[in-house]
Amino acid sequence: MAEDKKESTEKVEEVVENTADAVEAKSEAPSASAEASGDTRKEEAKAETPKKESKKAEKKPEAAPVPDKDFDWVGYEQGIEYSQEERKEFDGMYEGTLTQIAEKEVIQGTVVALTKKEVVINVGYKSEGVIAANEFRYNPDLKVGDTVDVFVHSQEDSTGQLVISHRTARVHQAWNKVNEVLETGEVITGFVKCRTKGGLIVDVFGIEAFLPGSQIDVKPIRDYDIYVGKNMEFKVVKINHEFKNVVVSHKALIEAELEEQKKNIISGLEKGQVLEGTVKNITSYGVFIDLGGVDGLIHITDLSWGRVNHPEEMVELDQKINVVILDFDDDKRRIALGLKQLQDHPWDKLQEGLKVGDKVKGKVVVLADYGAFVEIAPGVEGLIHVSEMSWSQHLRSAQDFLKVGDEVEAEVLTLDREDRKMSLGMKQLMPDPWDGIDTRYPVDSKHTAKVRNFTNFGVFVELEEGVDGLIHISDLSWSKKIKHPSEFCKVDDEMEVIVLEVDAENRRLSLGHKQLEENPWDVFEGVFTVDSVHQGTIINMAGANGIVSLPYGVEGYCPKKHLKKEDGKNAKVDETLDFKVLEFNKEGKKIVISHTATFDETVGDDHESGSDDKKSKGKGKSTSRAVKNINERNEKTTLGDLDALAALKDKMDGK
Repeated sequence: MAEDKKESTEKVEEVVENTADAVEAKSEAPSASAEASGDTRKEEAKAETPKKESKKAEKKPEAAPVPDKDFDWVGYEQGIEYSQEERKEFDGMYEGTLTQIAEKEVIQGTVVALTKKEVVINVGYKSEGVIAANEFRYNPDLKVGDTVDVFVHSQEDSTGQLVISHRTARVHQAWNKVNEVLETGEVITGFVKCRTKGGLIVDVFGIEAFLPGSQIDVKPIRDYDIYVGKNMEFKVVKINHEFKNVVVSHKALIEAELEEQKKNIISGLEKGQVLEGTVKNITSYGVFIDLGGVDGLIHITDLSWGRVNHPEEMVELDQKINVVILDFDDDKRRIALGLKQLQDHPWDKLQEGLKVGDKVKGKVVVLADYGAFVEIAPGVEGLIHVSEMSWSQHLRSAQDFLKVGDEVEAEVLTLDREDRKMSLGMKQLMPDPWDGIDTRYPVDSKHTAKVRNFTNFGVFVELEEGVDGLIHISDLSWSKKIKHPSEFCKVDDEMEVIVLEVDAENRRLSLGHKQLEENPWDVFEGVFTVDSVHQGTIINMAGANGIVSLPYGVEGYCPKKHLKKEDGKNAKVDETLDFKVLEFNKEGKKIVISHTATFDETVGDDHESGSDDKKSKGKGKSTSRAVKNINERNEKTTLGDLDALAALKDKMDGK
């Protein structure tokens, strides 16, 4: 830049000097009269020349001439010697030769040059545009002179170059064309580029569109790769302007052609009609059959008279089969088909000699909680209810006895050929445990049983498989007051029982547990006599009344007013005090006691005494045996208690 400035300055100085010389020469030029006067003037002019050159060499500033005011210095510097009027005229002519273009628009241009990497495009603007050659790779035959579409990004960049793009122009035109095709419904041709998840990628007008797998054909397509690299016809079905997504469909073209065929086929459908079809799709619930443009469904239950776990066991894809029309809706859009209906029903071929009581063999095909279905012949099944699998009265799940695939033998219990139903039993082939029950379990016989379940009124125990008995809650214990049997025992516990009653006809056994021991209340009657004093501990409060634990595991009932102690305070839980027996009720297993009466004799006088038998004393021998049993089984018995009972026995024996 400095050299250019210096050179420009030197040119200006040279112009100034030449101009000054020209002005001076003009002022000193001879007039017409001087030319006629002779050689004197010429010689003087020649003599003057060396002097002027010396002045130029000396460059005296006082001798510099004044430049012409109208001289076009800018034009001279640019090498153009035009006047201002000429310049304006020429600028107007130049602007008229340029094409007016706008940014962000698609225009046409002409290829003026081609290289390996670039294509030069003339759009009639003051500068030409350069586009990368790879934007034209779809057109290998491009040559100079071809007209192409370009998109104007900018009229000039920082270097003054026009910025254009052919790829962007194609995309813009493609979107315009795609939107137009969506409105008109025009059929277009695209190129399948590759496979993607759920479908194919298609090149349409230079943009990528999505072809879903469900829109390739009217029938399911299992291999998408066979379409890659092929040209296909499509319809644009959806455009997402926000995400610039285009969805096309080839199936829409086929459906339009098949619609007319469907009308002809559907119009001729009738119930019971047999048609040939092709297996189109297999699902867990049935098979879809193509009837030549119309689809029908064979439900899994209509594939075979026998059990079918999955339709794949019966048919294969693309298999041709004969089906019968079972039903269709009013519009004939849903068609129910059948395959098993083309064969005779197995029940019709069931042997006529089969009757109730016969033994049959079969295979378990289905298990449910309530029973098992056994197939005794293809398509002929019978149900074995869980209650018919064992003589046991405790119902369990069928899975506890059988599993699918088991071969079983059973007896026909019911047979209904009209409704095609049959019930079977397994336990009927086993000995009935209730046969001879009186002999095996006579009254008063003792046995060991297993606790099976509880009810509010007792415990059900199992003596053997199929033989159950009931122990009533009142027959569980002589001394304990049991509100629910679960307080006394647990499920699967083993208990000693005694047979109280046998009802073979109704299959009932009444059992007892407490009867295995003598009634301790016969002994207690002689121990807890009225007015006798015993030590006890308050273990609980029933409202304001106290429940007192007495010797030998017996509980006494102490009313509120009889809990007052000698110091005037009421006795509390966990206190151990002396109590006087006010009442003894053997039948009701109830003992009423009082602490207050131990120090205040007047307190118990108003309490009504029971009958004479409440005050009676037990017999010697029975008392001795009962006391012995109590001492052996009661956990709360102490050594002191044993001594007291022994003394009581000696006293009774002495009498």
